[in-house]
Amino acid sequence: MLTREEALAIYHAGPPTVVRVLLEMDARIHALEQQVRDLTVRLDASEQRVKHLEDQLAKNSRNSSKPPSTDGLQKPAPKSLREKSARPSGGQPGHAGKTLAMVEKPDRTERHRVKRCECCGRSLAACPPDGIEKRQVHDLPPLRLIVTEHQAEIKFCACGHTNKAAFPDGINAPVQYGSGVKAAVVYLKNYQFLPYQRTCELLGDFFGCPMSEGTLANLIGECHERLEAPVQQIKERIAQAPVAQFDESGSRVEKRLWWLHAASTATATYYDIHPKRGAQALEAIGILPDFLGRAIHDFWKPYFGYECAHGLCNAHHLRELIFVHEQHQQAWADAMIDCLLDIKAAVAQSRPTTDHLTKARIRDFEARYQKILDDGHAANPLSASPAHAGNKRGRRKKTKPRNLLDRLDEHRQEVLAFMYDFNVPFDNNLAERDIRMMKVQQKISGMFRSEAGAHAFCRIRSYISTARKNALGAMDAIARVFAGNPFVPIANTT
Repeated sequence: MLTREEALAIYHAGPPTVVRVLLEMDARIHALEQQVRDLTVRLDASEQRVKHLEDQLAKNSRNSSKPPSTDGLQKPAPKSLREKSARPSGGQPGHAGKTLAMVEKPDRTERHRVKRCECCGRSLAACPPDGIEKRQVHDLPPLRLIVTEHQAEIKFCACGHTNKAAFPDGINAPVQYGSGVKAAVVYLKNYQFLPYQRTCELLGDFFGCPMSEGTLANLIGECHERLEAPVQQIKERIAQAPVAQFDESGSRVEKRLWWLHAASTATATYYDIHPKRGAQALEAIGILPDFLGRAIHDFWKPYFGYECAHGLCNAHHLRELIFVHEQHQQAWADAMIDCLLDIKAAVAQSRPTTDHLTKARIRDFEARYQKILDDGHAANPLSASPAHAGNKRGRRKKTKPRNLLDRLDEHRQEVLAFMYDFNVPFDNNLAERDIRMMKVQQKISGMFRSEAGAHAFCRIRSYISTARKNALGAMDAIARVFAGNPFVPIANTT
């Protein structure tokens, strides 16, 4: 603003001076307006950054894909999306249970005799008992190795020929470990996830069988070689399945970040590990390039590079919807949670008697789904922000609620695949559970010290996980490998 003296000076100076001063004032006004616009853009960017950081801090294992291990000491309050069951907690009626029970024929019997009367002291040693009270103790026998010596006869014939009996298959060295020890080694290392040193200690402490880490590695390598054909068959079964689930997670190999990939069905599991996470790894693994079924996954873009049918994990959607509802206070997200869970309940209710919902019910759910999306889009319009105004290059940055809305809208067929086809699961939890066991291995044993060891673990674990899904115990399944009769699932993997 001009002072009174400055204004009088301009007035007495004459018209040319007035014009010059007005032009200068106009320039100053434009400069101030530009400064305000710049400050507005910076303020908007700062507010967006603050919101982004608040969103990051608000994420936990309940409202995002972060694992529970990242929650720290401030664990989120449990809040299950499942409805409460009317059944009481604990064992249900008809459940067999696993209570320790007496056996009809014990291995050993110890008789505790009555020798004298506790009252009068008379000898009862020669009297037969009038009754027996039984108590049984279930215990382990002393654990030790059983050494079997194989002796092959040598006989000389009168004709001068030396005859020698053949040793059984697999008896190749003067001294060697049997299939039971080999199976125990693989079981402890690849199923119970014990590190090399602790596995060696356990074998020594329990069985009196001290073993070096090098021998341990050689036995695991032998199992890895024996499983090449069986695990290839498991891989082929998954590739032919009508529905398969896929997931991946980071792993450490020789101190470097690699990616562990899992392909899962209800009766088979295949693991592989690769330095890359994306299409290069998926091509090298080789299941998805020729897969003709429906791939269930968590909307990771490289999966959509394959022409098979797709289905999206709704457990991920539920967590993201919880985040949008709680952190952004958007009511449509809560309505979408109810909608997805209602469809899931309807499918579960109908599955015992039919393989599909009625067309009328599907139309009702589709209309409800669309109404929620319309409400969500109304709450998240795509208006140009100050940061984007005047800049036509690049894509407009979207908020997290808007990104989730667009995904639910553009991929509604994949989101609702479980409603149209009862063979499609609601979520990707099967693959996530299979991946979770591999993360347990990392927590217990740490990283893989060699690439060969990582591939051996994936192959052996693929076999064990598949056997367990088919109700075959891990120890029995491994013993069959060394016996030359490995387990392979039936062809119609689902």
